[in-house]
Amino acid sequence: MRGGARRRNEPYPLGQFSDNLLYDIAKQIVHRLAIGHSDITGDDFGTIFATAIHGIHRGRPLGVADVELNGCAWSIKTVKAERPFEIPIVRLISGRNSPDYSLGISDPRANPENTGRAVLSVWNARVNEAMNQYDDLRIVVMVRNMETREFLIFEEESQRFTLTAYSWSFNNRGNLEGHNRTNGVHEFTWQPHGSQFTILRHVPASARRFKINPNVPMVQPDTILAAIRFRVEWITVYGQD
Repeated sequence: MRGGARRRNEPYPLGQFSDNLLYDIAKQIVHRLAIGHSDITGDDFGTIFATAIHGIHRGRPLGVADVELNGCAWSIKTVKAERPFEIPIVRLISGRNSPDYSLGISDPRANPENTGRAVLSVWNARVNEAMNQYDDLRIVVMVRNMETREFLIFEEESQRFTLTAYSWSFNNRGNLEGHNRTNGVHEFTWQPHGSQFTILRHVPASARRFKINPNVPMVQPDTILAAIRFRVEWITVYGQD
C-alpha cells in the first residue's frame, strides 16, 4: 500500500530532478567543501535539499517527514558508497523501531514473525503520522563518496508495508531479516541490539548522477573573517569561576 495518492502543488514530478535542481544541490555541497566540511550528513542534506526546492527543513521530523513544501513532504536519507554511480541497492537506515516498548514484545527472538510485523507496524505508524499532515510523502536518497566527489540522487514514494507480505527470520549475526514472500527478495533488516531498522531499496533507472571537481579550493578562516570585517569586540570572554 502506498501513501500520497493525492497531489498538491508538487514542485516537480516524482523522481524527475531537473538539471537546475541538481546544480543548486551541487553548489551548496561545493560551498560546504570550500569552508572545510569533509562530509555531508543527513541533516546537512536535509538543509541542502530544502534550500534547493525553497522548502522548509523541519527542526524535528513529523513521523518520517524531514522537509516540507506546499503540502508535500520528504524523508531525507544519505548513504556512503565506494562507487555511487554503480551501486545497485542501498540500505536506508530508517529509525529505531522498538516493538518491546511500542507493542509489548519482551522477547523479540521468541516469535520472529510477530516481531517483524511489529517492526513494520512502527514504520507504518510513522508514515501515517506524516500522511495525516501532508498529501504527498516521498523519500529522497543521496548516495555519496566524498573522496571521489561522486553523487547519486533518487526519489520514490514513501510506502506503508503490508504486514503479511513478508517472512521473517534471524540471520547468523543475530539480526532479523524480512523477505518478500512472493519473490524471496531481502527487503528489511532489524537489529535487536539498538532496534535499528533498515530498508533495502534498488536504485531506479531514473536516478540522477553528478560529480564535483576534486580540486575545489578551501577558503581559509582568515579570508572569511576579513570578508565579514570581524571585530574582536563581537566576542565576550568571561572569567573563571
